[in-house]
Amino acid sequence: MITPRPDPRRARWRRSSSVLFGAALVAALLPASPAQAAPICSVDYQTNDWGSGFTAQVSVTNEADSLSSWELGWEFSGNQQITNSWSAQVSQSGSSVTAQAPPWSSGLASGQTATFGFQATYSGSNAAPAEFTLNGLSCAGGDEEPDPETPALAVDPTSVSLEPGGETTFDVALSAAPEGDVPVSVERSSGSEALSVASGGSLTFGEADWDTPQEVTVASSSDGSGEPAQAEFTVSAEGYDPVVVTARELTGAANEYEEEFLTQYEKIKDPESGYFREVDGLLVPYHSVETLIVEAPDYGHATTSEAYSYYLWLEATYGRITGDWGPFNDAWASMEAFIIPGTADQPTNGSYDPSSPATYIPESTDPSDYPMPLDPDAQAGQDPLAQELSSAYGTDEVYGMHWLLDVDNKYGYGFCGDGGDDVPAYINTFQRGSNESVWETVPHPSCETFEHGGENGFLDLFTDDDNYSQQWRYTNAPDADARAVQVAYLAHEWASEQGNADAIAANVSNAAKMGDYLRYAMFDKYFKEIGDCVGAQSCSPGSGKNSAHYLMAWYYSWGGALESAEYPWAWRIGGSSAHQGYQNVMAAYALSETEALQPESATGAEDWGNSLDRQLEFLEWLQSSDGGIAGGATNSWEGTYAEPPSGTSTFHGMFYDEKPVWHDPPSNRWFGFQVWDMERVAEYYRVTGDERAKGILDDWIPWAIENTTVGEDGEFAIPADMEWSGQPDTWTGESTGNPDLSVEVVSHGQDVGIAAGLAKTLMHYSAATGHAESRAMAEGLLDALMAHQDGLGVAVPEERADYERFDDQFGAPDGGLYIPEGWTGQMPNGDPINSDSTFLSIRSFYEDDPNWPKVESYLNGGPVPEFTYHRFWAQVDVATALATHGELFGDGS
Repeated sequence: MITPRPDPRRARWRRSSSVLFGAALVAALLPASPAQAAPICSVDYQTNDWGSGFTAQVSVTNEADSLSSWELGWEFSGNQQITNSWSAQVSQSGSSVTAQAPPWSSGLASGQTATFGFQATYSGSNAAPAEFTLNGLSCAGGDEEPDPETPALAVDPTSVSLEPGGETTFDVALSAAPEGDVPVSVERSSGSEALSVASGGSLTFGEADWDTPQEVTVASSSDGSGEPAQAEFTVSAEGYDPVVVTARELTGAANEYEEEFLTQYEKIKDPESGYFREVDGLLVPYHSVETLIVEAPDYGHATTSEAYSYYLWLEATYGRITGDWGPFNDAWASMEAFIIPGTADQPTNGSYDPSSPATYIPESTDPSDYPMPLDPDAQAGQDPLAQELSSAYGTDEVYGMHWLLDVDNKYGYGFCGDGGDDVPAYINTFQRGSNESVWETVPHPSCETFEHGGENGFLDLFTDDDNYSQQWRYTNAPDADARAVQVAYLAHEWASEQGNADAIAANVSNAAKMGDYLRYAMFDKYFKEIGDCVGAQSCSPGSGKNSAHYLMAWYYSWGGALESAEYPWAWRIGGSSAHQGYQNVMAAYALSETEALQPESATGAEDWGNSLDRQLEFLEWLQSSDGGIAGGATNSWEGTYAEPPSGTSTFHGMFYDEKPVWHDPPSNRWFGFQVWDMERVAEYYRVTGDERAKGILDDWIPWAIENTTVGEDGEFAIPADMEWSGQPDTWTGESTGNPDLSVEVVSHGQDVGIAAGLAKTLMHYSAATGHAESRAMAEGLLDALMAHQDGLGVAVPEERADYERFDDQFGAPDGGLYIPEGWTGQMPNGDPINSDSTFLSIRSFYEDDPNWPKVESYLNGGPVPEFTYHRFWAQVDVATALATHGELFGDGS
């Protein structure tokens, strides 16, 4: 039997703690229902077995009274080991297994059936369980009850915040039914008298309502003029252990820069502004307010993992200024719900073999060379992380963000390709080498079920194979995950200063876990040895950590077969090419040196310590004689382990690559990558005083200032495009100054996000060194940005001459969409895909966009269209730049 695909809304979405309170409480602590002689449940247990593993579909029907929560238990008779599950919370200890009701559907009415699934490995026999229990009682009936749980007070949450003069609430219930009425009292036990119990100080719970939460209200009588009030309130009842709730007054802006941050924050969070979609009570950020925008995402209401990392940054900064960390936790919950693939999204990880991570597929610089064939003769090395991570976290799943999400399900793929649900859907675009620009991509689902596209879905546009399988696959953008870790570090530091560290401790721990998996970006794509790696078949497979370059590569990826495949399989790859703009020394520092963020794995912190040193070396090696930082390096020349041009310089055996990974436009051309990286270096230097970072900044800062101007009435110009000549000297452990490597700024612009990032870089440097010119330039940029405010944020008009490529056919001067001759298929909305297709023809929805007439006029010979875009990440950069000034310099007279 083939296990049906689980409901995506149930398998992926998670709700806030306030929504889950009752369900979680009952699921954890509900006593068993009374024993009865008749059967209390029936179980249908069916498997799809392939000899060394199996998937199971389990359906339990409640034959007795209704249950507010359920837990099914059984014993395996062999050595079966569950690797992952869906639609229930399945855990295993030895041969004993329990499956708890999922939070979204905790009850089981009389006669109702609940269905869940799991995957497991085994050897020898695989007999079905002989008997099952429901809430501790045999499904066959009986007369024994399990020992009741120790009664407890259930309080949620145990840390609350409120405005001066305002109110806040928390809920109280009991963990188990009492024998009689239980009086519960709530009193302030320590702290400021400005905080008091306004209602709910005396509560009573009985046999009928013991599990119904009752509300306690805490009020503040202060006017906010003094230090924020804080107090502890003790919830107590005779025979129960007391529970302490901490209440804190929120702080506010300490200076005008922080007030301006809050103004921008309110614009961004205003539902009318259009930066977010609300789904199931959680906010999902769009790439931009505007829908007609083509850049890394090809549609404005897609989103990226980068956007999520900026969402965290926005809320962490809000927490620093106000003391309210609820929005930060909500942002992390949204990230887990929608852009970190869950159990149902990556179902066959248990079949992954770390000794054979993936089959080698050569890359090409030309999209028209695709599909590319698999080459099993080019041996991959060993994955040294998988077993360590599985042991540390008790799962074979990967905890990292996929880079691209269709927030409104505009393309119509839905979850796992079904197209039926209006839910955020995992998609991908770039897949065909370094010269494939966004204008040449085919959007396709991350879960390939052959429902759309051609005969083999979209697989045979990219990979030439004899037999295509339905599959799932995800690509991680390490820059985004590293920024999320960096922000979690900042949040931890800020919350700790407030005494609020416990409020975000769980998600700081999640950030450490994310950083543990992010180590996949430190390894060669196919885990081959690092250093002078030439020839796909002759380049040595790695073992241990000799396939680690310890840099942040452009990506790491993982995937596998769907449950419907003939047999399960899974793969993982690292990334062979590292770009300077993706390095994050702050994340490396946090994961190696900060106790709260050190990973649980055996070697995670050590690897990140090595990465910190290697990243700093990398930037020293790539720094030009002018001060700018050049492109990067690769362990696989042109994606095929080819031999690079004679004389190519090296870094720890990796080859210098002027424009790693991305050639259209060249990835070393955009000034934004300079700022993203150097901002982190400057913050790292301010925090640690590391002289290596100072040396890099001492050369970079003057170059950036020299190429930046600030005038009157909002006039400013920062570098936009750069051109490079020469190459760095081969790295021998110390920078030579690279006299043969130089950069020229060839154009300037007014990218508001990068201008704000540059201001932050200059402020961190100035705060660390006292460099007055840096601070003056930063303040000038902030003043200029504020002159460009509108109702949605900060933005300036921009011309988009590249929109001429909307209808380019393959063979046009700038490229055009390549579909092999004879290949046919269609998009979910019916748009045909064939060799005559264009970017626009497979995205015909753009013709209904309110801004389309401007592009249409341009394509018909009219003027270059001009747009004023509100990119989410850019607005957050502006807001956090204002807050950074407030933190480091205050009003700064």
